[in-house]
Formats: sequence, C-alpha cells, structure tokens
Amino acid sequence: MQLLHIDSAITGAQSVSRQLTAQAVKAWVASHPGTSVDYLDLAQDAPQHLTLDAMALRTGQTHDLTPAQQQETAVTERLLAQFLAADVVVIGAPFYNFSIPSQLKAWIDRIAQPGRTFRYGPNGPEGLAGGKTVIIASTRGGVYSTSEGGRAMEHQESYLQTVLGFLGVTDVRFVRAEGIAMGADAKTQALQNAQADITAATHTAANHAQLAQKA
Repeated sequence: MQLLHIDSAITGAQSVSRQLTAQAVKAWVASHPGTSVDYLDLAQDAPQHLTLDAMALRTGQTHDLTPAQQQETAVTERLLAQFLAADVVVIGAPFYNFSIPSQLKAWIDRIAQPGRTFRYGPNGPEGLAGGKTVIIASTRGGVYSTSEGGRAMEHQESYLQTVLGFLGVTDVRFVRAEGIAMGADAKTQALQNAQADITAATHTAANHAQLAQKA
C-alpha cells in the first residue's frame, strides 16, 4: 500500500497541521505495517503557479515543446504519477485567508488534468482518480464550523471536498483543529478533538482501503 504525505504549511516546526499529518501517518502505518510512505513538502518543493508553458500538457500539446514547456510538463508528470500511485493521501491544509495555501492550490492545479484525473463525457464531468482515501488535517485559528456565518466564510474544507470529488475521490476524511489562536485552553481542546478525528479517520479509512483492495 502506498501513502502520500503532503504538508503545505509555511510555519515549519510551529505548524499544527504538520503535527497532525505526522500523527495521522504514524497511526496509519501502525495499523498497516507494510505501508510505503512518500513525502512531499510543498513549502519547500511547490510547483510554479500555472503559466502558459505549464498549460501545454493540459491542452494536449506534445510536439515541438519549448524547453520551458518541457520543464513544466516534467514537473506536472512527476506530481501526477506520485498522486495516482497513492492509495492513501494525507494532506496538511492550514487555513490561510479563508482558503488554503497557494502552494497547495498550485499542486492541485497540476494534478487536475483532463484525461488523467478527470474527463468530460455525455453526462458531464467524470472523476478518474477514485478509489483513494484522503485524510485532510484542517487547522484554523478561529472557529468556522459552528455557525452559518462561519461556514459562509470558509473556502478551505469545502473547496478541497469539491475538487477532490471532481477528481473522483469520494472518501475524504477531515482531521480538524480549529480555534487554535483563541487562547491556550481553546488550542488544547482543538488538539484533543483532532486526536479523536485521527483515530476515527484512520480506522474508517483503513476499512475502506481494505475493502477496495478486495474488490
């Protein structure tokens, strides 16, 4: 079984999302000793944001590529192969300005490729990257999940759920720690809640992956 561990927080050792992804990966590997882990740190190794050169693969251009187009295509192919090979993906997604880090968005822009992870058919879009389990460590300084106004301002979990669903990934589990900037007590409670989420997410995800392998 292949697990892809992705971090995107820019805050290094101070990052709560990095702490949670490490714990989630450890919990997964503990219950699946044969799991192989591949690591991607988007704060250190993020792809360039989309440019015209990076769009060559997406538009189907394969001949007469410029050196810049060849370089960007190689980056996209590397990230695509890594994602498609994974049975389980653990993503650290901190809450930056009501959404996700731009580094994580740049990665999503590379793996969202027509004919590879989705396609359009007679009934509309169809995801091609199904069968994976994705566990997302969602961290937030404030609390956004308990009120209508908060949920309206949140474009982090909702965006990830939508884009992964578009790619065919329907088994998405959230490990959430919110309110971590609202004082020591609130942070302690948030981390306790996240620990419970990790137990639930890795257990449920493990069952799902085992069933998928038997199918």
